Amino acid sequence: MTFQNPSQEKIFQYLDEAKVIAVVGLSDKPEKTSYQIADVLKSHGYKLYGINPKLAGKIINEIPVVENLSAVPETIDIVDVFRRSEFLPDVAKDFLTADAKVFWAQLGLSSDEAARILQEKGFTDIVMDRCIKIELNKKA
Repeated sequence: MTFQNPSQEKIFQYLDEAKVIAVVGLSDKPEKTSYQIADVLKSHGYKLYGINPKLAGKIINEIPVVENLSAVPETIDIVDVFRRSEFLPDVAKDFLTADAKVFWAQLGLSSDEAARILQEKGFTDIVMDRCIKIELNKKA
């Protein structure tokens, strides 16, 4: 079975309904994509949390950073993942420990195993290999 993304309408619905986004793999380096996309998400009014065990306890570009998804103190509407595809199954397992709704792997990232892990636990709100910034621009 190969993973398939939801419809464009459903992706727009995720973005419209979201208030809190966790950025897994947030970097403290402004030249990194995760930092830049987080900045775009901030400009769209989303409340952000960074997930990076090496930077936990820090504030990066006004974004609090915690060790893992379960350390986020509120419901996460979208988990936006900036980790290589081979790490997506581990991120999916972390997702299952958190109060989170949508698993989103950035452009170029996908894992049928991660999708299977989530789907077996009843989570079907999964987006992979799509850039959240591009999707926001499509809505504009």
